[in-house]
Amino acid sequence: MRGDSVKELLQSLHTTANEEERRLWAAACAQALGLGGITISVGRELVWFSDATSKRLEDLQFVLGQGPGLLLDDESSVREVPDLEQALAQRWPQYATEATLLGIAALFVWPVHIGAVEVGTMTGYRRTPGLLGERQSANGWLVAEALAEYVLNHWPATVGDREGDGLPGGVGLHRAEVHQATGMLSARLRIPLPEALDRLRAQTYISRLSLTDTAHAVLRRELLWETGGDTD
Repeated sequence: MRGDSVKELLQSLHTTANEEERRLWAAACAQALGLGGITISVGRELVWFSDATSKRLEDLQFVLGQGPGLLLDDESSVREVPDLEQALAQRWPQYATEATLLGIAALFVWPVHIGAVEVGTMTGYRRTPGLLGERQSANGWLVAEALAEYVLNHWPATVGDREGDGLPGGVGLHRAEVHQATGMLSARLRIPLPEALDRLRAQTYISRLSLTDTAHAVLRRELLWETGGDTD
């Protein structure tokens, strides 16, 4: 799969039947685009990523509430951050600092559309600074459009309170545990869900754990907050 062209990879997209195959496909696609890795997010859900670094970058945006994939100014163009160090004192100081510590030099964000509506983003990173080439940008749009259709057709079905598999090859919702942990914190501390999520995000940043690991610690009751004298 590695070494395939973007056109060849798009033709094989429908054959990605499980999580491992989707990651291998995304890694090959990133390579074909001249990128180190890519992620795809729909709303607040991370649904696809090529490698641990790309997942970490997407989680940083979620935890910090800042980054190039949030609140795109123009839904019809690629947001390019060709030199991340220059963004340190500008729009995303915390995010840029954390990303540069991971060795990231440049970031690129394509809006993901279903019809005329922007539903998410495809974000790619590179470890060398510089703008995208015209062909890279155009190929990125092709990938983003194909992934939008794939995600729409393979969104997991909901069975009761749990996520089902949906159609074969259904995409994974990688923040399901985060939502569960948020609900547990909300009930335990008797606070609104947004405040519970803010506490979870803050703990993730302070502890330097991944967002998923922090959520797991809450669900396993290894990480507890003061309840103001209340008990379970």
